[in-house]
Amino acid sequence: MKIKGKEFSRFDVKYIIRSAGEKDAKSLSEVRVKIDGETENMDREKGEAFIDEVGFIQIIEEDTASERNLFLIAEINGEIVGFSRCEGNKLKRTSHKVEFGVCVLKDYWGYGIGQNLLKESILWADSNGIKKINLSVLETNQKAIKLYEKYGFTVEGILKNDKILSDGNYYHTVLMGRFTMPETNI
Repeated sequence: MKIKGKEFSRFDVKYIIRSAGEKDAKSLSEVRVKIDGETENMDREKGEAFIDEVGFIQIIEEDTASERNLFLIAEINGEIVGFSRCEGNKLKRTSHKVEFGVCVLKDYWGYGIGQNLLKESILWADSNGIKKINLSVLETNQKAIKLYEKYGFTVEGILKNDKILSDGNYYHTVLMGRFTMPETNI
């Protein structure tokens, strides 16, 4: 699905959040590799699970055609500095929810880009009948966890010793969800 782009500004940095288009595919491939190498908050190390330009074109086409998917990018002066995806599925029993993921180049942390990608995704979900958004976050990423809590996400579980980082230690993954309907059967 596509949404109309919006302009944001923080600390004299202006950026646009808009739906991804096929013309973004090559840049998305490069930016994803760079982000994966800048932080251990992502699931991948630099270059792992590589998606090339053709792969991103396919993802963008599928997301644009699906009412349950949203692929957003953040750009500054025409350069992609971050992106997010909400991915749903066609299974009837889980068609009410989407999985959210976000990443921003380290040079652009602190400008509200991740927060605005999240807000735009929540707005889209709420106005399109999505009842639940799921996400996972590394336990050490407390800034992200606090941000998600601010927007109504709650901890639903912990995957213990789920990731091994460069220091050789194991870390937990926090599973979080946001409901737009009253919780039932719990």
